[in-house]
Amino acid sequence: MSDSTVSEFERIKANSRFLRGTLVESLADPVTGAISDDDNKLLKFHGSYQQDDRDLREERRKQKLEPAYQFMVRARLAGGVLSPAQWLSFDHIARTWANHTLRITTRQTFQLHGVLKRNLKRSIAAMNDALVSTIAACGDVNRNVVASANPVSTPAHRVAYRWAERLSEHLKPRTRAYHEIWLDEQLVAGGEAESEPLYGPTYLPRKFKIGVAVPPTNDVDVFAQDLGLIAIIEHGELLGFNIAIGGGMGASHGDPSTYPRLGSVIGFVVPEQLLRTAEGIIEVQRDHGNRQERKHARLKYTIDRMGLAAFKAELERRIGFALQSSRAYRFEHTGDRYGWTEGDDGRWHLTLHIESGRLADLPDRPHLSGLRAIAEQHRGDFRLTCNQNLIIANVPAAQREPIDALAAEYKLDGYRHLSGIRRHAVACVAMPTCGLAMAESERYVPQLLPKLEALLDRHGLHDEPILLRLSGCPNGCSRPYLGEIALVGRAIGRYDLRLGADFAGQRLNRTLRENIDEAGILTELDALFARYAAERQAQEHFGDFLVRSGTLPAAAHAIDVDVFA
Repeated sequence: MSDSTVSEFERIKANSRFLRGTLVESLADPVTGAISDDDNKLLKFHGSYQQDDRDLREERRKQKLEPAYQFMVRARLAGGVLSPAQWLSFDHIARTWANHTLRITTRQTFQLHGVLKRNLKRSIAAMNDALVSTIAACGDVNRNVVASANPVSTPAHRVAYRWAERLSEHLKPRTRAYHEIWLDEQLVAGGEAESEPLYGPTYLPRKFKIGVAVPPTNDVDVFAQDLGLIAIIEHGELLGFNIAIGGGMGASHGDPSTYPRLGSVIGFVVPEQLLRTAEGIIEVQRDHGNRQERKHARLKYTIDRMGLAAFKAELERRIGFALQSSRAYRFEHTGDRYGWTEGDDGRWHLTLHIESGRLADLPDRPHLSGLRAIAEQHRGDFRLTCNQNLIIANVPAAQREPIDALAAEYKLDGYRHLSGIRRHAVACVAMPTCGLAMAESERYVPQLLPKLEALLDRHGLHDEPILLRLSGCPNGCSRPYLGEIALVGRAIGRYDLRLGADFAGQRLNRTLRENIDEAGILTELDALFARYAAERQAQEHFGDFLVRSGTLPAAAHAIDVDVFA
């Protein structure tokens, strides 16, 4: 593909000298709180986004001031696991250089918001001092590898998590730019020429996401990943992984050429074949992905353009072996199990509910301080979930009581009294920091949920588990297209109402109404809750009822079975 046909972003990457650009100069510029547009694009590969406080935009414009620029910093935490010492480091960074909050993302990691340019380098360096990197947490590379959040039921569960760790390390970029810019390492003169053996000088056409699920729990939404790995465990032994490719949640309003897609299961590999298989999939996407139009650049579009059979044939040609037929598996749910659970080794794990993943010290919820107090005593580890919750993991039986006492003292024990829909609510950040947001999401949750709970109570459905997803735009960070109920932002106060995904993350929802306000949303749902209460079958989930009853339009982009078996 000639240089004249690629997008501007591709030219920026090609000229970046392996992601260096002029970031050092931009960061040193004292005149502005921002960095250059080109460097802003490259900064994503280093784990950070430039943002501004949209609540302040108009007032600052009137005062002839530049926007209130700030930076979001995202860590790379394979499987969302971190030690108490690392937790305390994040807590320190958040309170020293960020906005005094930590946010658990839907990719099992932390985002810190509100970091000023002058504090960006010291924040990233402090994470690295705690043995946590930010490289490849964003950008056109393989991002944070997610894994079932509590892999402790059998030794094979722990092995599956370790493969997520290996993938994360194996597939990260090799450029030394990160270490030079953020950690003050010097490029060795006269050394071997720098290269990216897997990614090449322009990296991937678009971001790439990997998730490892351990049935029967699909808490990572494995079919929403570019590469979904379904661990096949029999008699406590990890046999290997089913391979699902082409999942992705992004779309654009009014553009039918963009769409959410669920991954297609194309076969099975034994563990020893996994790294090469992952490399091969990335190589095919690297060489065949769309580098002209970024909104068509994800792996799902490459597969749909090439055809699934042709993509699989090219993959097998590159890796040098044929995939086996997929193995049987069954998913039951995508949610988190709150409260205490015991692992196979006698250690305990406490899952806490964190609304929208935001950890802060509020008058009635001093959660940040509470978890600092727990981290100072805890000797196990912490695990972040793809549903924005938190597991205090690997707790000896004797320490359960002290941790329970701290959870109660700091109001972290609210998981005991959650409605069914509140237990399964996920929301993206949206306003005021996300530049793509069209409507509120995280800040809307505390207003919306009580109104939905009132409707559900009226129909005797208070404890009914229902997957609720909120997104401030159609790009899909909160995986809204897999919600039994989903609101996708159109404009301030207006959303598309989508319904009918299944409880196990294996069916996309569909649009019932477009661009409606809260009153319209509540009216629609009130009527549907009434029908659900009166007409549902035993153990039937809300999304399944809506499909069975014919309430929704015809499905599109449903999950593919293994057509190669």
